[in-house]
Amino acid sequence: MANVIGQRVRRREDPRFLTGAGLYVDDVQLPGAKRVTFVRSDWAHARILGIDTSAVAEIPGTRVFTAADVDLPTNPLPPFLGIDARMQRPFLASDTVRFVGDIVAIVVTDGRELGVDAAELVQVEYDSLPVVTNLRDAARDEVLLFPDVGTNVCMRHAPESPDEHLFDDCEVVTSGTSVSQRIAACPIEPRSSAAVVGDDARLTVWLSTQTPHQDRDGLAGILGLDPGRVRVIAPDVGGGFGGKGLSAEDVLLAWVARALGEPVRWTETRSENLVAMHQGRAQEIDFELGGDRNGQIKALRLKILQDGGAYPGLGAFLARLTAMMASGVYAIPKIEISIEAMVTNTTPTGPVRGAGRPEATQMLERAVDMFAADLSMDPAEVRRRNFIAPDAFPYTTAAGTLYDSGNYVGALDRALETAGYEQLRQAQAERRAQGGTLHLGIGLSVYVEVTNGISEAEFGAVEITQDGAAIVKTGSFSQGQGHETTFAQIVAQRLGLELEQVSVIKGDTDVVLRGSGTYGSKSTQIGGAAAAQASEAVVEQAKRLVAEELEANPEDMVLDLGAGRFHVAGAPSPSLTWGELAQRLDEQGRLTELSAEVDFAPSSPTFPFGAHVAVVEVDSETGSVNLQRVIAVDDAGHIINPLVAEGQVHGGLAAGIAQALHEELTYDEDGNPMNSNLVTYGIPGAGELPFFERVEMVTPTPINPLGAKGIGESGTIGVTPAVHNAVIDAVSHLGVRQLDMPANGQTVWRAIQEAAERSQ
Repeated sequence: MANVIGQRVRRREDPRFLTGAGLYVDDVQLPGAKRVTFVRSDWAHARILGIDTSAVAEIPGTRVFTAADVDLPTNPLPPFLGIDARMQRPFLASDTVRFVGDIVAIVVTDGRELGVDAAELVQVEYDSLPVVTNLRDAARDEVLLFPDVGTNVCMRHAPESPDEHLFDDCEVVTSGTSVSQRIAACPIEPRSSAAVVGDDARLTVWLSTQTPHQDRDGLAGILGLDPGRVRVIAPDVGGGFGGKGLSAEDVLLAWVARALGEPVRWTETRSENLVAMHQGRAQEIDFELGGDRNGQIKALRLKILQDGGAYPGLGAFLARLTAMMASGVYAIPKIEISIEAMVTNTTPTGPVRGAGRPEATQMLERAVDMFAADLSMDPAEVRRRNFIAPDAFPYTTAAGTLYDSGNYVGALDRALETAGYEQLRQAQAERRAQGGTLHLGIGLSVYVEVTNGISEAEFGAVEITQDGAAIVKTGSFSQGQGHETTFAQIVAQRLGLELEQVSVIKGDTDVVLRGSGTYGSKSTQIGGAAAAQASEAVVEQAKRLVAEELEANPEDMVLDLGAGRFHVAGAPSPSLTWGELAQRLDEQGRLTELSAEVDFAPSSPTFPFGAHVAVVEVDSETGSVNLQRVIAVDDAGHIINPLVAEGQVHGGLAAGIAQALHEELTYDEDGNPMNSNLVTYGIPGAGELPFFERVEMVTPTPINPLGAKGIGESGTIGVTPAVHNAVIDAVSHLGVRQLDMPANGQTVWRAIQEAAERSQ
């Protein structure tokens, strides 16, 4: 099969999902498996004075464990984080709980319902402690989560010599604060895991995860086992969005399986998911953006405040990615950044779709709009005057980030042309002249993001079967990204096979040798590249083997991709198909020679980019926001399957719009979560979203042989500030300069009222 790459092939995995034939962790049959229920703190900060489990012990067949029973260390952190080890999370709280949802006991029962009832019988005596949930309050160190450490700051980075003259040559300096509110990943499938110890004492764990091999190694390290004694199987996963990796609950489940010698399983409820799975964003940035009166940006200063939650981990590190992308699409000569990450009495934070990069774009695109307003210039024109030029790549920003390729002005021009930008501005002016309460807003966002940000490698293997089909094994792991289709397309094109002849295997650490998993929008550019290189290696091996069979020179052999046949160049006959070659080799006991393994290691990350335009209508009497149009130009280099790419963009746009207008996790003054269910946590439905207008654009990357960049998070990063800017633009003539997200009716109405009061 030739030219399958670039074709709109329907996802081959979808039929099983649409017909209910998918296999998720909770579907795995484990006869006799016990159910685990976690007893969680309903206090945000308190000392544990005692735990009474006697009532549970009276229930036949039920077991209960507390910290005194569990011989596990604290949950280790990656050493590159540099976080004080005293802030590491204990798997079970022993003396202090630090957020609502902290685990204090494990109940093991014969059934799920009994587990809920038994957990309620565990009596925990608490002595409440002061609570801090606000970042800036936490920074004052008046309420300490870890008194032995002496501060709530878990990570700090500041310039060695702050530049007191950073803005000396600036005629205009715009300042403000960008708040990227706390949000939930909210995968359709909540977390789920199961574990069993075999007769050989080997531990098998089923996980709903994004990183099977990393989880195997993590489990082995924490439990003191050789990695070969642990098998992780990840079946179908109903979404991850950065939220699914090895969690404290998974480790405890594995520990219980080993302690009891019985199979055990756990699937969290939705309300449990909304307080226990790590949460995203939770960042504030104080910014100063300076330039001249012609709209040229000359300097940027940022103070980034990151909420790490009760136990800091990757969430604290994400501010580094924000700093990495601080320059955005603009050639800003001078950038100065300081970072402080704090602990608070809230759910720990971590990566959620975009992971540090949306925060940078949200800040910068809002700052540029404010800068344009201060200059009374069109925001599109200010952007044009400051873009990194298309011929400047590779380009190193003042933040020290090396971009691979880009054409930012081209993306903006396509977005504005599709939107009819000039006509929209004219319609806006006419509405304002006529008066009335329905106001038009146009918001822009031009973004660049980083994918495979730490330049990880990925494993890929290809082998030919006895009938001439191909099996692809990949260390990448899909949670909805469509690897079974995309990777098959990559391999089919290189082998000259029909797509149906290529199968993709992933997610089982006993079957796939190694892998880094899927996050950071890196799968195609490294996992797909590894599969491509393995395919090419198999073709070269096949040429040598066919030459032996046909008594020809290997250097003269060619593969006719359209027919899937090998023959001597210029002489179509004699020839061998993959099936004929495989059959001959199988008879000789040499079929394994038609296989190859590759670890593809790129030299650097890639940097997708794009431009989004949002059009809203705002009712100034009620504050209600009606999102009317979204135009999205997302350039991720060469696209393997446009249909899959569109699906990724659509999902990202929905998630980004949700942050701009709907979603926020909040806490009251006592640290109680205010919206830990889907009634109070505002995920928009399809009826609240417009049809997306997607504009294609392709700027290949030189970093991998596919020319592909990541696309899974682009929509999330680009659309949020576009919608946010559009809402503010709609009411800017009423005196509104800034409002925090989510820009819902209540927030907008209050901003309008406050602006009116200021004008009196």
